Amino acid sequence: MVAAVSTALLSAGPARAQDAEAGKRVFNQCRACHVVDQETNRVGPHLVGLIGRKAGSVEGFKYSEALQNADITWDDESLSKYLKDPKGFIPGNKMAFAGVRKDEDLANLIAYLKAETAK
Repeated sequence: MVAAVSTALLSAGPARAQDAEAGKRVFNQCRACHVVDQETNRVGPHLVGLIGRKAGSVEGFKYSEALQNADITWDDESLSKYLKDPKGFIPGNKMAFAGVRKDEDLANLIAYLKAETAK
């Protein structure tokens, strides 16, 4: 039994690496409301310094109460859950985005955000 599971796992093929360049294309869905390269808020908050930042904490942006009270620090896991289903992960937030449905697009988007929003 163990041999069969091991064989199945090994034959599944190599895991695909996250691709920040592909994530840049996915970010086009976000571009109308967010920027990654300057600390300027739009319809949504800027994303500079996103990784490691507490949710709902960008100065000068009016967040929903739900996001202000969320005890979340943005990292790969929390971003993945939020960007896949914003309303499901933080009910009551005001982001009008249905979410990124494809896991590969989501992984690539997070790779792009990590690369482009670092201070």
